Amino acid sequence: MLVRSFHSEVMSNGFARVLRGLSNVIYPPSCINCSGLTQNHGGLCPQCWNQLQPIEKPWCDVLGSPFAYDVGVGILSADAIANPPPFTKARSAVLYDDVARTMVHRLKYKDRTDLAQSMAGWMIRAGRELMPQVNAVLAVPLHRNRLMSRQYNQSAELSRVIAARCDLPHLPATLYRNKPTRRQVGLSNSARADNVKGAFKVPQNKRHNIAGKHLLLVDDVYTTGATVKSATRALLGAGADKVFVLTFARVAPGHL
Repeated sequence: MLVRSFHSEVMSNGFARVLRGLSNVIYPPSCINCSGLTQNHGGLCPQCWNQLQPIEKPWCDVLGSPFAYDVGVGILSADAIANPPPFTKARSAVLYDDVARTMVHRLKYKDRTDLAQSMAGWMIRAGRELMPQVNAVLAVPLHRNRLMSRQYNQSAELSRVIAARCDLPHLPATLYRNKPTRRQVGLSNSARADNVKGAFKVPQNKRHNIAGKHLLLVDDVYTTGATVKSATRALLGAGADKVFVLTFARVAPGHL
């Protein structure tokens, strides 16, 4: 019986390898940024990989913003000290450079929802210290008018993959944007905060989903943090115990 089972498994794995080989001939693996040839599906070519800037330690323990040099464990940035955020910690996978910007734009506006698989994988790596503390995952929502025109929420595509891979509950309808807001691009820091102030709400019949929970709030890009701060306040006000923030990209300090 064991021999037969082993033989079946070998045959199955061999057949799967053949199918993957045929698929790679018909659909050669290509770079998810420039479409050049790569070794595996869902990856970057060497040139694009070298241009991507992963965020690594040292970083601010709260905001996750990178430091130019190591200043010690648990050190906070000047911004975190002067303007403590409502969320517990934030982490991002990469700096918002040309390659990251292209990937975000394609996910957001070009229906490239397949990119969420690779992007979410990098995000999980960036947020690995947060995951053991998290009870559930949710995304920064779009207003219904924008969702209708775009047909999907790019942040929800990321949060869905993260929740599935980390075996965590996904809460797609718990937080909603209760008023339309202007696009944040081009706005000053104060204008960004005003634009999203009071923009999020947790319905009364959904509050039991987050009561006393530690939540992972997912978005595509962290710029000034105005959006995730506003969303965090809504979640905490509705009964969440803590909110951690995880984004794919982060605008480098001094490049806002």
